[in-house]
Amino acid sequence: MIQREDLYDHLAHMALREFPDIVVSTENVEGKLRAFIADGSFIDIWISERKRGVYAYHWERRMVDGTVYRHNNLPDREARSLETFPKHFHDGSEDNIQRSQISDEPEQAIRQFLMFVREVLERHRISQP
Repeated sequence: MIQREDLYDHLAHMALREFPDIVVSTENVEGKLRAFIADGSFIDIWISERKRGVYAYHWERRMVDGTVYRHNNLPDREARSLETFPKHFHDGSEDNIQRSQISDEPEQAIRQFLMFVREVLERHRISQP
């Protein structure tokens, strides 16, 4: 089984190589992989060492525009009614919880999440004067 730090290193290299237009740099911070994004925000990627398959992909944008986006599969009572439970997606705020279709495979999930980040940033650029 691959060690979490080795997985983080692999995901960091992949993010920098495949998404150089949005990922500025990466670092390991307190058991998470942090990817710094071109707009001044950051993404924290956390994969549990203790519980196989448990994860969180968190895009922190509150300092940019007040939003937060997070896919995770930690049980959240507000997400119980979703067909993807325990997987869920905080879409713009902690209170706006939607179903999550993100992959359970870390490499595919980070690609999906970074494509989402790219789309949001492009929409934001287009809407700015």
